[in-house]
Amino acid sequence: MSETWYYVDTGHATPAFNMAMDELLLNWHSEGKIPPVLRFYGWEPAGLSVGYFQKVQGKIDLEGVKRHGFELVRRQTGGRAVLHDQELTYSVIVSEEHPDMPKSVKEAYLVISKGLLHGFRNLGVQADFAIPEGKLETTGSAVCFEEPSWYELIVEGKKAAGSAQTRKKGIILQHGSIPIEVDDGKLFDLFIYPNERVKERARKAFGDKAVAINQIVPEPITFDKTKEAFKQGFETGLNISLEPFQLNEEQLQAVHQLAEQRYRNDKWNYAR
Repeated sequence: MSETWYYVDTGHATPAFNMAMDELLLNWHSEGKIPPVLRFYGWEPAGLSVGYFQKVQGKIDLEGVKRHGFELVRRQTGGRAVLHDQELTYSVIVSEEHPDMPKSVKEAYLVISKGLLHGFRNLGVQADFAIPEGKLETTGSAVCFEEPSWYELIVEGKKAAGSAQTRKKGIILQHGSIPIEVDDGKLFDLFIYPNERVKERARKAFGDKAVAINQIVPEPITFDKTKEAFKQGFETGLNISLEPFQLNEEQLQAVHQLAEQRYRNDKWNYAR
């Protein structure tokens, strides 16, 4: 018997709205108001999300972010900066006490990432879990897609999806980025490098480390087709059935309010 989770499809929304929505879904689940949730979304305008602990000053080129018309937002989850542009983003919100969720962050990653694995396979992409060796985590790069972490999805050795996890109020929030297209020219305009040569070298190296879906499928695919493949992937990988859930007016209002108060607030976004 598969368990029923809520399926929340919020389409394309602002970076602040997207982060507020994840936070409130976590709160509502912790209060027992909603069951576990799978959410899919896109970003309009594109956003640069920085990790909860990440420094902005001296690392992120704020002029570059503005020049491209992107918005910076700080996530609840750790890790490095991610440019969310032409991608499908997913969130999984589930209790730490859920019988299928391991206590360790790393093992919970594995369980949740099975949804991603099946999603890629639904698109005919042979993806695998990354098992990092040695000290990949200590490169000091500000860019998330530079190195795969445990159980992230790789295709032919290149990172194809990046995820981050936090645990608050007894709830696991794992969200992540599944790039459909990548414009690495834009991406590297968003970070501060000692000089152009170092920046160019980083940009070239990036192509060997990360891959987007439309670089590996025979025919380019759309956001909606990607979403459908991963929706089925999560149902299979987590053995769940998904029931569409629409927020009511009051809930939507709460998301917009939190977006304004926290995720559009410079104190929150630039504090570190």
